[in-house]
Amino acid sequence: MAGELFDRERTEVAPGAVWVPGWLGESEQIELLARCREWARPPAGMRTVRTPGGGTMSAKQVSLGWHWLPYKYTEHAVDGDGAEVKPFPPLLGELAERALAAAYGGSDLAGPTPYDIGLINFYDADARMGMHRDSDERSDAPVVSFSLGDSCRFRFGNPDTRGRPYTDVTLASGDLFVFGGPSRLAYHGVPKVFPGTGPAWLDLDGRVNITLRVSGFRTSENE
Repeated sequence: MAGELFDRERTEVAPGAVWVPGWLGESEQIELLARCREWARPPAGMRTVRTPGGGTMSAKQVSLGWHWLPYKYTEHAVDGDGAEVKPFPPLLGELAERALAAAYGGSDLAGPTPYDIGLINFYDADARMGMHRDSDERSDAPVVSFSLGDSCRFRFGNPDTRGRPYTDVTLASGDLFVFGGPSRLAYHGVPKVFPGTGPAWLDLDGRVNITLRVSGFRTSENE
């Protein structure tokens, strides 16, 4: 999009935070979206996330491996239908391994790690995500994120404050964003989605974000 800070090429946005545009090809995006639609079905399907203060997130969510709700993980969709969370799919583990290699090459941050959490967020044209940190895990393994559908303004900040300094990046369908090391606990959010910007062949009205994390939990210890 016009006015972007970076060209659409692999960019280290901050130390340990790497953006790889167009990383997922057309066939991979189509397959991944089809799987997301399967995972979004009940039981433990897509739901609206409610915060402890009574508010609701505008992006709807599906959890895989561990069920996330503010601000902890459980083994059941306790804020949904109560069903056991769907297993973390091997497909996403394989994608995470490839993504780390693409982002970090041979550095220590690309080491083998057992990813076991998948969070799928669906954004319609009006959905947003406020600045937050992914800090409910007990592992400091990098966060791996894929975008499908409409582009968005992704705001990547710093570990100390929700405000500046931050950098805005336009994430498009197929883009990969990984953050770990000194940026693992950086604040980040999605202040805007750009409707109608997704590829026509994907047949998706809105944006899907798939975020992969490592819990660091042992079974049942986080209930």
